Amino acid sequence: MLEGYAEAAQAVSGLVARIPDDAWEGPGLGEWDLRALVGHTSRAFVTVLTYLERPADTEDIDSPEGYYALIPAMTGEGIDRAAVAQRGRDAGAALGDEPAAAFAALAQRAVAAARAADPDALISSIAGGVRVASYVPTRTVELVVHGHDIAVATGLAVAFTEHTVTQVATVLARTAVRLGHGPALLDALTGRAPLPPGFSVV
Repeated sequence: MLEGYAEAAQAVSGLVARIPDDAWEGPGLGEWDLRALVGHTSRAFVTVLTYLERPADTEDIDSPEGYYALIPAMTGEGIDRAAVAQRGRDAGAALGDEPAAAFAALAQRAVAAARAADPDALISSIAGGVRVASYVPTRTVELVVHGHDIAVATGLAVAFTEHTVTQVATVLARTAVRLGHGPALLDALTGRAPLPPGFSVV
C-alpha cells in the first residue's frame, strides 16, 4: 500500500522537477494549463495530509475500489466537474513561484505522514469514513494516472515500477467490477470486444 504511494510520489516529483520554466503556462489536460494539471496532481498529497488530521467514527468505504465506485453516486462536490477544475487551478497557483520545489516538498510531507499513520485508522474523506490503508492507494492511482498526463503534456518520460502499476491496475479493475463493468472488461482484456468509446471508471 505505502510502497506504491511512495514510489509514485518520487517518480512524479522527479518528472515535475524536469518541467522547463517556460512550459508551466502551456497546455496541460482539457481546460487545465500545465500548472493546473500539476496542481491537481499535488492534491494527491494535500488530501492525505488533510484527511489524516480528520478522524472518522464510521467506516463508510470498505476499499480503494469502494471509494471510486461511490464517487459517481455522490452529489455536490464529489461530481462537480467545474469545482474539480477550479480546485486544480487553485492548487496550481498555490505552488507559487517555484512549483516543482513546492510539489516535491508536499510529496515528502505526505509520504512521511502516511508512513507514520496507523493503516487501520479511520479518517474522514470527501466520500465518507475510510481506513488509511484503503484511501492511500486511491492517491497512488491519481499520481500514476496524472503523472502520465503530465508526461504526455510535456513530452518528458516517466516510469513507474511494476509493483506500482500492478497496484493501480488492480484498483481500477476492481472498480470496474464494482460498477458492473466486469463482463465488458473481461471481453476487452481477452480480445473479444473493445471497450465503449470514452470508457472510464474514474
